Amino acid sequence: MYNRIAGYKQYYKSLVMLGVPIIIGQLGAIITGLADTIMVGQHSTEELAAASFVNNVINAFIIMGTGFSYNLTPLIGQNLAMNKKIVIGGWLKNSLVANMTTTLLLIAVLLGIYLNLDSLGQPEELLPLIRPYFAVSLVSILFVMLYNSFRQFVEGIANPSISMWVLLTGNLLNIIGNYILIYGKCGMPELGLLGAGISTFISRIIMLLLFIAVFMLRTDYKPYRKGFTHIRINKQSWRRLNSIGWPISLQQGLEAGTFCVTAIMVGWLGSLELAAHQIAITISTISFTIYLGLGAAVAIRTSYYKGANDWYMVHKITIAGLHLGLIVVCIVCTTLFMTQSGLGLIFTDNLHVNAIVKTLLPILMLYQIGDSAQIILANSLRGLADVKAIMWISFLAYFIIAIPAGYLLGFTFHWGIAGIWMAYPLGFLCSVCLLGYRAKMQVKSHLV
Repeated sequence: MYNRIAGYKQYYKSLVMLGVPIIIGQLGAIITGLADTIMVGQHSTEELAAASFVNNVINAFIIMGTGFSYNLTPLIGQNLAMNKKIVIGGWLKNSLVANMTTTLLLIAVLLGIYLNLDSLGQPEELLPLIRPYFAVSLVSILFVMLYNSFRQFVEGIANPSISMWVLLTGNLLNIIGNYILIYGKCGMPELGLLGAGISTFISRIIMLLLFIAVFMLRTDYKPYRKGFTHIRINKQSWRRLNSIGWPISLQQGLEAGTFCVTAIMVGWLGSLELAAHQIAITISTISFTIYLGLGAAVAIRTSYYKGANDWYMVHKITIAGLHLGLIVVCIVCTTLFMTQSGLGLIFTDNLHVNAIVKTLLPILMLYQIGDSAQIILANSLRGLADVKAIMWISFLAYFIIAIPAGYLLGFTFHWGIAGIWMAYPLGFLCSVCLLGYRAKMQVKSHLV
């Protein structure tokens, strides 16, 4: 057993070297969200509930957009394996335009939701808080999508530390801005939840500008800049980016949509349940981000080895990713088990909300292994540009199984918020089984 694990040492090292900077950068964003939740929750429970609704809806679309931007990863990895740096610069240019177009479509859909907020069954007292925060968050999506292209570029060429520092800088500025604008410090007005939205908007603009500065000023990026300047936006690149990007976007959207729909269903139960839901989701997002960082590293390596036509290495990298994910699951579940009694009190002093959070944490621990495995497997397939299968698997797992099960258990069987939350482990279990089979068949078909 030890010898088998030791045989994966080089693969663990490769993934950790790539994954840790990505994880740190993403954890910075999550810590910002955590700080948002704590500061808004301390300001008022009603604002925390409003933030829960808006963040779940907006983040579902941001995740879809981010999924679309993942179209760059397999294209960069394959060209990097062949040392085609100028071609990579052209892909970045086409990706920026494709991302901007996609963003406009997402914003149009969100605008429709914004205009119909009254029809979504949320508590009436939250709507005056929801509307302005929703509007500011909606506009900032454009900057998220543009810096996502640069982020995929630097991570795809194995420079994840750049992405890490840009994200950490932006997130630090966001936390400072939150403190000033939420509570009205340094002579600024006390804006509460709206202040958190404005701070996030400004920090996203700054992160985009930092990525642009890095791309324009680094001397070793000269071949990429040459490709960016000389390669035109063209139909072939556009079609390729869309053929990879949209299935990933829809897959990510289906998964995020599950969280969005469950947030809406939890909102039907009341403001306290919605506040507890936001706290539990914020906690779960920390572990999700670690899995996502590992998954991104797996996608970068599998895309590279596909370009090198080394399918044995594709298999080894995927298995190593699953091993590392399992280690993280053990750490996360142990930490949650040891701290579960007081976690909710970090976010709010409302004892009822804390009691609800405590009922959700066992379910959160239950679905960690499924969440980890499905992210690693999906990213392995993403690196291979096998994206349509991921999309259909997600549709079956989340919209056919998870959401109906959550409604059935939550309302038909009267399990309340715990029943709604059971949608997550059920959906992840189905996803892991199907993605695992697909990944196995992909490698097997090329090794035979």
